[in-house]
Amino acid sequence: MIHRKSVVFDPLNHRKSVVFVRLFHRKSVYLHCLNHRKSVIMLYRKIEKCIVSHLQSGSNKILIVDGARQIGKSYIIREVGKKLFPNFIEVNMETDKLGDRTFADAKTVDDFYLALSTVAGNRMKEKENTLVFIDEIQAYDHLLTLLKFLREDNKFTYIASGSLLGVTLKTTSSIPLGSILIKHMYPLDFEEFLIANDVGSLVLDTIRKKYESRESMPDAIHNKLLDLFKKYLLVGGLPDAVNEFLATKNITTIRTIQNEIHHLYGVDAARYEEMHNRLKIQRIYGMVPSNLENKKKRIVVKDIEDKRGKRMSDYVEEFDYLISSGITLEVKAISKPSFPLIENSGKNLLKLYMNDVGILTSIFFGTNIKAIMDDVASINLGSVYETVVAQELKAHGFDLYYYDNKKTGEVDYLIDDRKHLSVLPLEIKSGKDYQVHSALDKFLQIKEYNIHQAFVLSNAQQVEHKNGITYLPIYYIMCIEPEECDVSL
Repeated sequence: MIHRKSVVFDPLNHRKSVVFVRLFHRKSVYLHCLNHRKSVIMLYRKIEKCIVSHLQSGSNKILIVDGARQIGKSYIIREVGKKLFPNFIEVNMETDKLGDRTFADAKTVDDFYLALSTVAGNRMKEKENTLVFIDEIQAYDHLLTLLKFLREDNKFTYIASGSLLGVTLKTTSSIPLGSILIKHMYPLDFEEFLIANDVGSLVLDTIRKKYESRESMPDAIHNKLLDLFKKYLLVGGLPDAVNEFLATKNITTIRTIQNEIHHLYGVDAARYEEMHNRLKIQRIYGMVPSNLENKKKRIVVKDIEDKRGKRMSDYVEEFDYLISSGITLEVKAISKPSFPLIENSGKNLLKLYMNDVGILTSIFFGTNIKAIMDDVASINLGSVYETVVAQELKAHGFDLYYYDNKKTGEVDYLIDDRKHLSVLPLEIKSGKDYQVHSALDKFLQIKEYNIHQAFVLSNAQQVEHKNGITYLPIYYIMCIEPEECDVSL
């Protein structure tokens, strides 16, 4: 038995107090956290509305919620399913594959019903009151094909989830695309984190109104929001970590959870079929944090295997795995931006970010919260702030790009500006020199790009507009969402 100091967040401010926690083993802490969280109130997730709407719509398509492991997919589906359906049947195919393999040979509808009956028994009722939740459906490729026939048979209502679905879809030949609807899920975004911390609708509505009118938040609310944003950088959006923060404010146990999940993501790479691919996947994933500390933040191909002459095209499968599995976020290079950005992107200059900022700050700073909370001048938080913006924009539905030009320099992010049929550049600043951005200035001077607006996001409170650039507080990132298109003709 050992004793270890554990840092605890003060719920009123960021001063830290110290307590002693007995740790028998890293796993014991994690299990303790999991047991504690059984009594935690359900976290609000925006995707719940989508799930409810789909299940109540009478749609003939089967919804599959896709996303990285440990982001809360199963939990939210389970909670919604039990509320809406008297008979809720859940089958985890990963567990089945490792155990009895009851569904391994369920290649027909009748085979599936027979296998399901061994789990559900007399809960298999009518379509209107029976929801079958197929969790981790990617464990059996044939079940994805079978969904088409289950839908056509129309005996029950179905919903599914997948953790490595993006990878499976790329390798499965007979995907019933007309029979399924895929919805991507991500860790909690900043607004969901605020709601979890009891920030009410009045404040949230005020944030959006102030953003729309390009006004600053009052001093007291700004300070509170910035404090919570910094805590979000430490905690991230993984539900287990958020629940632990809400329950204990203990950075040690929060970090234990994040480290376990980070390790889990690395282990998942070992499931890749080809051995030579596994090692390269794990190597690239392990390089992501250190790459973000480099000036360019790009993947350096020769460092993957320490071999010269290698190209990005040599690692297509590895990158596809890391991106499709949801454990990294890709940001593609654009040299000549025009709307829509997808038409001008390339993969030769690729940046990868962690899917959760809490995992990144855990790797960088461990249990030391000062670097984030106290704005230590000697520490560059650029990669942390860029990661949280990537996480937020991706959760909002944006594809991510950055501007790269030898003459002009780099701009952190470009996203489609649908309202103006143009491109919106974003520059992310973590320090006090947030109004210094030579690359962005040069970028805006290029008339052919037809840029209507540009944002610089930082910790500064005041909203300002200078030379075509709007300076916004970093927490306004929660308000930047794709424009709704007018579908009327």
